[in-house]
Amino acid sequence: MGKRNIRKSKDPHPVLTSVMDYISVLAGAAIVAISFNVFLLPNEVASGGVSGISTILFGLFEWKPAFVQWAFNIPLFISGVILLGKNFGIKTAVGTVFLPLVVFMTEDWEAWTRDPLLGSLFGGIMVGLGLGIVFRGKASTGGTDLAAQIITKYTGLTLGTSVAIIDGMIVLAAAIVFDIEKGLYALIGLYLTTKTIDLVQVGFSRSKMVYIITNKQVEIRDAIYDEVDRGVTELTATGGYSGNEKPILMVVIPQTEFTRLKQLVKLIDPQAFVIVSDASEVLGEGFKRA
Repeated sequence: MGKRNIRKSKDPHPVLTSVMDYISVLAGAAIVAISFNVFLLPNEVASGGVSGISTILFGLFEWKPAFVQWAFNIPLFISGVILLGKNFGIKTAVGTVFLPLVVFMTEDWEAWTRDPLLGSLFGGIMVGLGLGIVFRGKASTGGTDLAAQIITKYTGLTLGTSVAIIDGMIVLAAAIVFDIEKGLYALIGLYLTTKTIDLVQVGFSRSKMVYIITNKQVEIRDAIYDEVDRGVTELTATGGYSGNEKPILMVVIPQTEFTRLKQLVKLIDPQAFVIVSDASEVLGEGFKRA
């Protein structure tokens, strides 16, 4: 068989895209660093990652967090390149170095709150916001994420398990070094960081994926086209009991239009079987662009 000619899609504005990616990395890293200094560190909230390690070491020995973060981030980045054989890219190297730099530059800023609960809440959200922006720039800030990838390669554990083990050990250390309450606050911050990263990556918009099994598929399909103005995909299925083939209508629709669709299906076929699931991100015509 001959080789297929695969056409690679090209970015029409590669320079602009690259510049925007670097801006995202710098802006996101700055948000993470400032949040660390004004929310997490003053309240001894060590919510995982190298920043959590630097918080613990600052509490024990008063070592400057920026130097601790450089001391961990740079060797981890180099180890990742050597052991994983990956090209992490210049943007990740920039994020690895720039984040501790901003921590160093803003270390004298006054804490925005001295309430550990507020510190963990807003610190977790702002760190998640910053990391989400960095990830959208197709980079990372290095740190324990690289350590987790190394553990995954040499132990066979999943990446999620490796990250959970590392962050769990950091939170446990915070509970031992400070107190149990500070460990619990760290868990709150870690949870909010994870959820905020997902929110930044996926966005606020939510859609519904609707499967419709009906004997009036033509009428419902045409009504969706005409009255809801959404595309419909017909899937072929076989009934488990009857053995008969029956099409399933699949529709992806914004959450705001779901009630209208549900009422339309019920009006045409009250006996229709409808399955609804969340679609967290939909790209394409009628929805957001990639």
